[in-house]
Amino acid sequence: MILVITGVSGSGKTTVGAMLAGRRALAGGSGGVVPPGKHWPFADADMFHPADSVAKMRAGVPLTDEDRWPWLDAIAAWIDERIAAGESAVVTCSALRRAYRDFLREGRADVRMIFLQADREVVARRLTGRPGHFFPARLLDSQIRDLEPPEPGEEVLVVRADGSPEDTVTEIIRGLRAG
Repeated sequence: MILVITGVSGSGKTTVGAMLAGRRALAGGSGGVVPPGKHWPFADADMFHPADSVAKMRAGVPLTDEDRWPWLDAIAAWIDERIAAGESAVVTCSALRRAYRDFLREGRADVRMIFLQADREVVARRLTGRPGHFFPARLLDSQIRDLEPPEPGEEVLVVRADGSPEDTVTEIIRGLRAG
């Protein structure tokens, strides 16, 4: 199983994704923390951005579809490597548009999409609380404008992410088991 944690910047993707990658509960275990060295591979979408896209965002310029497709290709390649290796894994990706989510799922039966939904005020507060990150809080509105929230029938687990990361992880595990 490959979990793709999606949502706008500041929704908690990295924190929640890293926590999920260390949870045995995902593999059907007892819900405890996986022993060291036994966690699922985890990749943060930020590591896939080309340097020119990072510079653009750092300057406060929103990315375009043209900017995002090479990034999505790199994330898809990472997913394909995990699938080929027979590994379960967790990766984050804003996947703001349905076309992006469809692209990451296409031909990949093992991919499960999870969308972290949080109020704008919560996300804005989180963004201002992470100094030094290349994504400035002033770009939040551009992501909200570009966002196409998952629709019924899209096979995306939508989870509220306004609370603690632990609560969000618990809800994701509950949703995956129910699905």
